[in-house]
Amino acid sequence: MKELVIISGKGGTGKTSIVASFAALAQNKVLADCDVDAADLHLVLDPKIQHTEDFSGGKRAEIKSETCVNCGACYQACRFEAVKKTKAPDSVTGYNFTIDPISCEGCGVCVRVCPVDAVKFEPALNGHCYRCQTRHGPLVHAKLGIAEENSGKLVTLVRDSAKKIAEEQNLDLIIIDGSPGIGCPVIASITAANLTLIVTEPTQSGLHDLERVAALTKHFGIQTLICVNKWDLNPDVTNQIEQLAQKNNLTVAGKVRYDNTITQAQIKKLSAVEYTSNGAAQDIKELWNNVEKTIKNQN
Repeated sequence: MKELVIISGKGGTGKTSIVASFAALAQNKVLADCDVDAADLHLVLDPKIQHTEDFSGGKRAEIKSETCVNCGACYQACRFEAVKKTKAPDSVTGYNFTIDPISCEGCGVCVRVCPVDAVKFEPALNGHCYRCQTRHGPLVHAKLGIAEENSGKLVTLVRDSAKKIAEEQNLDLIIIDGSPGIGCPVIASITAANLTLIVTEPTQSGLHDLERVAALTKHFGIQTLICVNKWDLNPDVTNQIEQLAQKNNLTVAGKVRYDNTITQAQIKKLSAVEYTSNGAAQDIKELWNNVEKTIKNQN
């Protein structure tokens, strides 16, 4: 079993559009959308959810009002200002204390300092992980709650679920739609992967972000390919990207032209290669052929 991760230095480069086409082209695979902060691969693949799993990335505190003696120890100890003090009704000097669930970081200090065990400290519901079936095979994706953290843990849950499906169904390949950037969810997406494909675009910001994410994959020792999406919008910067790749011993596996049919296909919940065989779809097929050869040639 091998893992291919498609990532990008920034959002909006067309990464997910390419992954959707890979889903249609690849055989004997399972798909995983690890962009848990803004998962959208399922919008194109139109999956049927078969199993939903709650995700808890940490704990959250809550004061039990019936037990609390309003001593204020938690209020003084909290460094995140999550404990709120309000004047008690019908009292001149007394106060009540509550915990703001959004501000709470789940550190547990309030639990330790409370003299009467009045703080409830239980796992928080931070999101959900979904096992689905699509027209192109199994898909695992997730949704992180609004303002929730620990996206790296949720990425790991998605990857582990995809591996379990691959083992159960004897599938050879896991195709992962990774997060953009170089942060925690990206690191969680690429760690121990067999191959990464960086999707970039011919702009100065795209070139800069490519350098950063390529440095990340190099740090983890992962073989890396590059795809220049919408390359014909700025051939000069595309040439700079190719020079950068050559300088860093990276391979440009393909260049995809700008094509309005990509948007037209998405409107119909189709990948580019399902919608047409010309234009950008042809470029993506050539890109996939190069990526597939690289995977098969790995030891």
